[in-house]
Amino acid sequence: MADASLFEYREFAGDRDGPRLLITAGIHGDEYLPMLAVKELIDRFDSDTELRESLRGNLTLIPIANQSAYQRGHRCGADNIDLARVFPGTLNGKPTEQLACALSDRIRQSDFFVDLHTGGTELCVFPLAGYTLHEDRSILEQQRQLAVAFGLPFVWGTSAELQGRSLSLARDCGVPAIYVEYLGAYRELAEALSGVAQSRKPDHPLVAGCLNIMRHLGMLPAIEDPFTAEPSSVACDIVEDARPGAGHMQVAHPAPATGFFIPAVELGQSIAAGDLLAEIVSATSPVTHQVLSQQSGRVVVIRDYPRINQCDAVAVVAESFKP
Repeated sequence: MADASLFEYREFAGDRDGPRLLITAGIHGDEYLPMLAVKELIDRFDSDTELRESLRGNLTLIPIANQSAYQRGHRCGADNIDLARVFPGTLNGKPTEQLACALSDRIRQSDFFVDLHTGGTELCVFPLAGYTLHEDRSILEQQRQLAVAFGLPFVWGTSAELQGRSLSLARDCGVPAIYVEYLGAYRELAEALSGVAQSRKPDHPLVAGCLNIMRHLGMLPAIEDPFTAEPSSVACDIVEDARPGAGHMQVAHPAPATGFFIPAVELGQSIAAGDLLAEIVSATSPVTHQVLSQQSGRVVVIRDYPRINQCDAVAVVAESFKP
């Protein structure tokens, strides 16, 4: 058994039977909105007796999965290993591999799993809920339903072949799972200041989404008054792409050079193959490099940082694909 003391977590157990739900944040140390959202959930269940007593099943909340990366304010911990690339980890490996092993135990013990993310300090992601295109049709349909229930405007099913992710581990042990991406870069501060970690109405979409999942699973009662309460979901686009590599955000549209980044598109807009995504301007010469879209679809990720290094991802375009 891996060392569970590698991360802090809170468990809330209902008096009535129900599913075991795991919600994690902070797999990457520079993705703060999910950490604040999970902290808000912990605070609510701690302070609201009625909420606790209405819970069915078992809820496990991990606000900062990767403490080392959080302390650095970086995607990776002190050993410079990306936690989201080494699941299921190894019991006697490097620190991040041991952490992956401990988190894997938690995922295996769960009936459902939600992993919350943002684009970190340099990328911004259109609010979406995603899942792997699992070969088991029952699990795939449960994941679709979870992604829609979360209530964000975009739902993205992608290749089940990517390895090393938390969802890869969930896939292999048959746990229906989704991941959530919500903005990033400088927009995280604005969102945090608007009240993601404070009990304000309406709830921040990450907080509301997690509560939506609990209602969808029957862990919390349904909203009784649909005219005054928040909607449990919003209209969303659903795109599925089973091609190998689909969903790997860090390698899409690699920058041809290092320089200053000038975006030519807005997050969430539709774009055609061959359209201009961005320009990269050299700091020492008049040379400008253009980056053109390789697909037609919706811009779901865009770099949101002035500097870009060669081979960094410029943008991700989610494309509907029928084999």
